[in-house]
Amino acid sequence: MKAMPIPALNNLRVFESVARLGHMGAAAAELHITPGAVSQQIKSLQSSLGVRLFNRQGRHLVLTPAGLSLHRSVAKGMEEISEGLRHAISQSQQALPTTTLTISTEPVFGASWLLPRLFAFKAAHPHIRLRIIEASHASEVDWRRADVALLYAAPPWEGLWWRPLRNLHMFPVCSPRLLQGRNALRQPYDLVHQRLLHEDDGTLWRRWLLEARVPYPGDSDLQIESFSMALQAACDGYGVALSDEFNSRRDLDQGLLVRPFALAVPAGLGYFCLCPEEQRHVPDVVRLIDWLIDSASLDGVPS
Repeated sequence: MKAMPIPALNNLRVFESVARLGHMGAAAAELHITPGAVSQQIKSLQSSLGVRLFNRQGRHLVLTPAGLSLHRSVAKGMEEISEGLRHAISQSQQALPTTTLTISTEPVFGASWLLPRLFAFKAAHPHIRLRIIEASHASEVDWRRADVALLYAAPPWEGLWWRPLRNLHMFPVCSPRLLQGRNALRQPYDLVHQRLLHEDDGTLWRRWLLEARVPYPGDSDLQIESFSMALQAACDGYGVALSDEFNSRRDLDQGLLVRPFALAVPAGLGYFCLCPEEQRHVPDVVRLIDWLIDSASLDGVPS
């Protein structure tokens, strides 16, 4: 008999969390990914197995008989894997000297996406101490202090080695208050009645509006060159900003910002992990960069 292919471990890990917690949002919070990513993983698992694993009861998910049977085996297997990993890590960490890595990154990205994930990295690599310093552009990174930089930019950079973290998509974000009232945002054309918050020369807004088939209303009467200040102005209800799936993740999850429209367009740039050429083979630097890239690959675009 031909052996059945085993589903991806990530799919099984997400399934175990959803099955135990009964809610995709709770599983997303536990795994530090978006509910959209959880939903995609569950759909992929059910498609590969050809069986339905959950039924919805109100706001909760309940295991089907097939799902219940699978969960018993997966939960037991995940516990055995976790125990094996703890034992292996414990033994390996005893032989590893304590090191310190300094990460240079942008303030908004650091607070909204990077920092929550570094606590999970620390749990898996207790021998590595981390420091975070601030830089918004490659030219601002202090490589006398930084071992790794995470930046929204475009290569090449002389003397540096890099790997792409993720390409980004831009979409409008605003306060939930702008979805109500006389000039409520119901369709893209309603943006002509709102202040468009710029943190560039308007290029990104022109690109999004072109895809939405909405005329560009002209340059804003208030240009904000700080991305973090533009997002804060959007949170406070002063207009609509363009953001992405990394930098507005926390505000979207907390309901401080909403996406009034589903349309998202490629940003043209993306986030990159950078390090000096001479650092690219340092084991702990490799561990950190590999871990960050794996973590980014698990995240879906928030809906």
